[in-house]
Amino acid sequence: MTEIETNQRDSELFSPPSNVRGMTKLDRTAFKKTVTIPVLKVRKEIVNKLMRSLKRAALQRPGIKRVIEDPEDEESRLVMLDPYKIFTDGSFERAELSILKQLNVSPQIHKYNLELTYENFKSEEILRAVLPEGQDVTSGFSRVGHIAHLNLRDHQLPFKHLIGQVMIDKNPGITSAVNKINNIDNTYRNFQMEVLSGEENMITKVRENGYTYEFDFSKVYWNPRLSTEHSRITELLKSGDVLFDVFAGVGPFAIPVAKKNCTVFANDLNPESHKWLLHNCKLNKVDQKVKVFNLDGKDFLQGPVREELMQQLGPLSKERKHSVHIVMNLPAKAIEFLSVFKLLLDGPPCGIELLPIVHCYSFSKDPNPAKDVQQRAGAVLGISLEACSSVHLVRNVAPNKEMLCITFRIPAAVLYKNQTLTLENQDDPPLKRQKTDKVFSEEKTQIASVTSLEMSSPSPH
Repeated sequence: MTEIETNQRDSELFSPPSNVRGMTKLDRTAFKKTVTIPVLKVRKEIVNKLMRSLKRAALQRPGIKRVIEDPEDEESRLVMLDPYKIFTDGSFERAELSILKQLNVSPQIHKYNLELTYENFKSEEILRAVLPEGQDVTSGFSRVGHIAHLNLRDHQLPFKHLIGQVMIDKNPGITSAVNKINNIDNTYRNFQMEVLSGEENMITKVRENGYTYEFDFSKVYWNPRLSTEHSRITELLKSGDVLFDVFAGVGPFAIPVAKKNCTVFANDLNPESHKWLLHNCKLNKVDQKVKVFNLDGKDFLQGPVREELMQQLGPLSKERKHSVHIVMNLPAKAIEFLSVFKLLLDGPPCGIELLPIVHCYSFSKDPNPAKDVQQRAGAVLGISLEACSSVHLVRNVAPNKEMLCITFRIPAAVLYKNQTLTLENQDDPPLKRQKTDKVFSEEKTQIASVTSLEMSSPSPH
């Protein structure tokens, strides 16, 4: 038999039995299977020495002991070998043969009937054996505390309860598997989900970047893939800075920033998010540094944010050393909320270096997503942002769909009422806007050094 034929035969060796194909209700007993594998007979006192030198040839399978007692000789042990690599005693490499000779072990191959059960198969092997042949068996999920959050495809739905149970069985600490059954399109940003298997309890606890968050996953927004982004924004702020978090969720921006001794105003429209945000601020001992609101984003900006900015950017602002940041993490709609900044403040404008820095998130399906986001944000504000903003690629959400963050300093001509009167009375406003852009561009380096899309990898989390 040629090596190719042998490999083809062995490729099925550790696959579950063929009769599980099409199973929709998990029957673990149906996965029993006996396979014949090569073994070496070895005296028990030299097993440890030998195993260090047989790493390549030894069997590597989860849940299977590589060394077992010899049923025919209590003084001997059987060393299980990888059937993909060891077919005959001629399959050993020269170095391996040398060790066998030194330890006085015969290279003769013996056969052993090994019984495999459900516990010995990996989740992907189980799903590949169960789902229709040729169909995608991706078994990835987002972990949110004890919950495995899956996004099943249509062809996987008939097997959804089985898939959920396999995810629980094969991943220690997972006690509930859920599937998203609609997109995030409601007012509160949570999505409907179906419990596929395990506990119905959706109140969970997660650790991210050293902080603890507790929440009801079925009623709030939480995305474990954004941990790197939460950390990136947190690192931009220094002690004493001010953060306005317009769509704060349960606190993944607000809490780490507050821990840096910053003043934080955190808002979320969802009453459940508001409740858990208050809870998590106490849990992480920052409740004295975070002012929490339960308002629509527009009302938050026009109310508490405007009021605080009038104080922060007022006559005494020249003595101020800290920066003001505004985070708007609602990618589907945040750009629309930028219109609130137009003519938001009264009085004389503050110095350019004191103007608030906005970090606004958006999705884009455009071939040039950075330019697309800059143009859409600029159109809402009535200025060009292409030369005076940075765009950071956060993550790939779906094929041809990116999540990005555009960062820019709000120009005084946009933010202050008395600064825009001259623009409104001009026949040719684009020229004036170019002047605004020029001043704005000079300050751009204080925000970020990159003016084009930063091609950083999306987070695995």
